Amino acid sequence: MTTFKAGLEDIVALRSEICFIDGQRRRLVYRGYDIGEFIGKATFEEVVYLLWHGQLPTQDQLSAFRRQIADAQDLPRELVDLLRSFPRNAEPMAVLRTAVSALGVVDPDAGIHDQEANRRKALRILARVPMIIAYHARLREGQEPVPPRADLGLAANFLLMLRGSEPDEVETNIFDACLILHADHELNASTFTARVTASTLSDIYSAITGAIGALKGPLHGGANEQVMRTLLEIGDPERVEPWLTEALANKQRIMGFGHRVYKTGDPRADFLRQFSQQMSQLRGETRWYEMSRRLEELMYERKGLYPNVDFYSASTYYLMGIPTDLFTPIFAFSRVSGWAAHVLEQYADNRLIRPRAEYAGPQDLRFVPLAERG
Repeated sequence: MTTFKAGLEDIVALRSEICFIDGQRRRLVYRGYDIGEFIGKATFEEVVYLLWHGQLPTQDQLSAFRRQIADAQDLPRELVDLLRSFPRNAEPMAVLRTAVSALGVVDPDAGIHDQEANRRKALRILARVPMIIAYHARLREGQEPVPPRADLGLAANFLLMLRGSEPDEVETNIFDACLILHADHELNASTFTARVTASTLSDIYSAITGAIGALKGPLHGGANEQVMRTLLEIGDPERVEPWLTEALANKQRIMGFGHRVYKTGDPRADFLRQFSQQMSQLRGETRWYEMSRRLEELMYERKGLYPNVDFYSASTYYLMGIPTDLFTPIFAFSRVSGWAAHVLEQYADNRLIRPRAEYAGPQDLRFVPLAERG
């Protein structure tokens, strides 16, 4: 007997020790730690280490991990040439998807698939994805790429490489926390894609490339870009209510609200709301936060919907001066940590993922020879 559920909703497909979501109690847990335990206390690198190794690092382990990331950050010459060859108007997520696949061709461990080689490859992907995003962002503006600094973490280095100047401590801490909040989220569409690919014993680059392709979709990672476009379209806090009234009347989907799993609100949105407010105060520009707050209030009043992780991340990144079409690539930059953790876990205890489909077509048809068909 089989049971069909559209979109595999609530179907348990595998067991994992990486991430737990309690949709009723607004909880997101990484390896036993509630997400709130990290914000303001841990760095993104510590969380990545936890996801990959199952425990928080000691100071010596963290220092060694950071050195390994710094040593892996140089992009291969072949990849730099590839990035320079792309048209300036190329979609950043398409560039990232293609570049990560290309990395698999030039990786020195490409033909080795043991656990240690896969960990080395995961680390190279983690180190190089933010560089790919920043390099392409500068090249399309006619600017030369800015190299990373070995003394900076992943968050600060990305902002440095993107803008050419070192970010201040407040901005770095906020961005680092955003990376933590996006690091993993159980069997979302992109993570499931990565695990399905890994279950065939294909290589980790294929798995991560597939995950990026899944994240590219507007119903997954692309929602944060659409949230900011909505805010830009509204333009003023006074216009929020009439805009929403018209949008709902036209049955327009309001991006950044609701979630398949969280029924009482997304805990990540609680932190991102604070970050949006902090960035508003830091920049002296409050309208995006004010508009977001008003839209949040009205959506709950009229539809009973809570904001999800995409909603406040949009205004937070925008106030950092990050181009809107880089919001989803930044999501990928963070989520590489979770994807890699799941791929490594899949390899460690693999069974080919092969679900069934409920057949809904005709039955018992009889073949009619070509000459007899009218």
